[in-house]
Amino acid sequence: MDPISAAIIAALAAGAAGGATDVAKSALVDGYNGIKNFIKKKWGGDSDVSKAVDQLQAKPDSDARKGMLVEEVKAARVAEDPDLAQMAQSLLSLIKSMPGGEKHIQTATGTGIAQADRGSTATVNMGYAVDHDREKLRLSGGANLSGGGNLSGDGNE
Repeated sequence: MDPISAAIIAALAAGAAGGATDVAKSALVDGYNGIKNFIKKKWGGDSDVSKAVDQLQAKPDSDARKGMLVEEVKAARVAEDPDLAQMAQSLLSLIKSMPGGEKHIQTATGTGIAQADRGSTATVNMGYAVDHDREKLRLSGGANLSGGGNLSGDGNE
């Protein structure tokens, strides 16, 4: 996941979580609003990426809306803006410093990536059949390969 999407998703998750001081929450809100306003100013309030941010804010637990945000950030090439990337890194650093902040951040780049942590599970469906080439695949970290190109694992590694 790109750092812009990760920062927005993590900020919304951290904002709903307790344990942060009023000062930390204020800084979190300011950082999130800074990113949101920057996107609206540069790409327009009616752009697909701005709408994706607003829709995720309305339902921050929606995996579909998180996916839509990642897709729109990629399509608009939002993560290529150096100023916005710096804002996102600053916000992610703030979130990491908050109590329990690390649990809100997961970043992955590539194709067919599944992330699992602390006993959670993750699954990737690649949409191709796996048969005799099974021996050619190198798996580690407690991952299990099953037919249909499904790769799953647990976060215990």
